[in-house]
Amino acid sequence: MAKRDYYEILGVSRDASQEEIKRAYRRLAMKYHPDKNPGDKEAEERFKEVNEAYEVLSDPEKRARYDQFGHAGFRGPTGTGGDFSFDFGFGAFEDIISDIFGDFSDFFGGGRRRAGPRRGDDIRYDLEVTLEEVLAGKTVPIEVIRTETCPRCHGTGSASPPKTCPRCGGRGKISFRQGFFTVSQTCPQCGGTGRVITDPCPQCGGRGVIRRKRRIEINIPKGVEEGTVLRVPGQGNAGINGGPPGDLLVVIHVRKHDRFERHGNDLLTTVTISFIQAALGTEVEVLTPGGSTVKLRIPPGTQSESILRIKNKGLPYMDGFGSGDLLVRVLVKVPSDMSDREKELLREIARIRGEKVLDEEKGFFNRVFRH
Repeated sequence: MAKRDYYEILGVSRDASQEEIKRAYRRLAMKYHPDKNPGDKEAEERFKEVNEAYEVLSDPEKRARYDQFGHAGFRGPTGTGGDFSFDFGFGAFEDIISDIFGDFSDFFGGGRRRAGPRRGDDIRYDLEVTLEEVLAGKTVPIEVIRTETCPRCHGTGSASPPKTCPRCGGRGKISFRQGFFTVSQTCPQCGGTGRVITDPCPQCGGRGVIRRKRRIEINIPKGVEEGTVLRVPGQGNAGINGGPPGDLLVVIHVRKHDRFERHGNDLLTTVTISFIQAALGTEVEVLTPGGSTVKLRIPPGTQSESILRIKNKGLPYMDGFGSGDLLVRVLVKVPSDMSDREKELLREIARIRGEKVLDEEKGFFNRVFRH
């Protein structure tokens, strides 16, 4: 089944504020929590669904990706190495419990939040290019929406210097006894930073990042193939707590051409000749992908659907060494508007070769008397 829209799951509009999203989640999480609905599988699934939606929409980076690509933004291309997976579990609920119950959040594992610098998420962009651009290579501009460090607060999220966390005393960790053991966990109030924001930055709303549209030049290498992922370092979403930005992953899609069919770095095109040219041989002009023409000798006796090869007239290899070939499929066309004289000459050839052909007069009278 297709995934439901995250905004629809939480019952909020697409321009909802973070506070509206948090309130909607809190209400639904309490409603569908498994402890409140023991044995109710449907409620359990709804709780997971609500958690997943909140995990994305409560995070500015993930929300920006979702707004741009939808659910597809969280399915990373194979082999890119991008971090496209998220833990959709009880983490968001723990954050809400921490807000409501304070110290009791420890019992829900409040130390799960990551503190310190964190690399920003990668951004995926699907780019369609033409065969001519693959042949020659090109630099093309694209526009992406990404998160960037807030220029007003420089990523701190605070309009004034953050204050020492009153809960952990600036240590970033808290300790409590559990039976005979003393357990140390990341402070759920400050997330391990040791500081809390009491005066949120008005430009970023305390998030430390803002969303912006950026124009980026992408270099399309010669010979690039369908599905190739071009990695542009540092052009992804902003890092967290001073972490480096993610990368921009550009996935290449090559538009189908009306004349050439691609087979790796070889290109296939078609020429049509008459049956007489096929029998006696001929020479034809073949258009290349670069727009020029080359002469191709078609040897006598060439059969229809034969493939002839023109060396090094295909697409260049990405490593810069050589090119593929231009493959020419030969189609033989039999004329349907021959004159009487042409038919007479062909019958003479048939008699010489001892080949049986239809007698036109006999065929005509047979058709008349049959009807």
